[in-house]
Amino acid sequence: MNPSPTRLLIHGASGRMGQALLRLAAEQPALFTVAAAVTRRAPAQRVVEGVPHFAATEVSGVPAFDVAIDFSLPEGFDPILALCVERGQPLVSGTTGIDAVQQAALAAAATRIPLVWATNFSLGVAVLAELVERAASALPGWDVDVVESHHVHKKDAPSGTALTLGQAAGSAGAPVQYASLRAGDIVGEHTVQFAGLGERIELIHRATHRDIFARGALHVARTLVGRAPGAYRVRDLLD
Repeated sequence: MNPSPTRLLIHGASGRMGQALLRLAAEQPALFTVAAAVTRRAPAQRVVEGVPHFAATEVSGVPAFDVAIDFSLPEGFDPILALCVERGQPLVSGTTGIDAVQQAALAAAATRIPLVWATNFSLGVAVLAELVERAASALPGWDVDVVESHHVHKKDAPSGTALTLGQAAGSAGAPVQYASLRAGDIVGEHTVQFAGLGERIELIHRATHRDIFARGALHVARTLVGRAPGAYRVRDLLD
């Protein structure tokens, strides 16, 4: 772990996750300082609460940083990945919807810098994925179902997290079925059910506040600094 504050570049700073990252980083000055915040459109102010702001088109001119955290859109993903590779700095990204070409670019970048791309940065979900993989390995032949619930405005189904959990079970050879529910303002709930003859196991994660994802991303970012190049998972960086 770094003895001095980690200098963050927050890419996608005007979004919900970006705003949470700025707020939570400011609450931990001993651990984090924000070197720059990058927004999709030109900022109304160049400096906000001591943080320099840049438009996405100006990302190449941002000051030195230790690690970039990206929660933006697919069209903004290529420049931030290229910047991190050019400067040899780590990247943490939760940008969803990237295409096969961008996935290939991620894999190539991982040979030069440490990076994490994940659908969910909750540390609890990272532990859940490990438990799911272990259960699937220990229970061959059991039925596996992933049931996820989210707020009514979430469009994708199954959620990216549900698919990640399904992949964890599938890595042990288990066939997986999915079910999705959209209701109210549910932040996120995932249940992985293992059913055998006469018995059943349920592994559940419930998110009650969206800050858990920003906190997890900050933890991953600070832990990633100084690592060897490679593609890491959130669960690889729990210690």
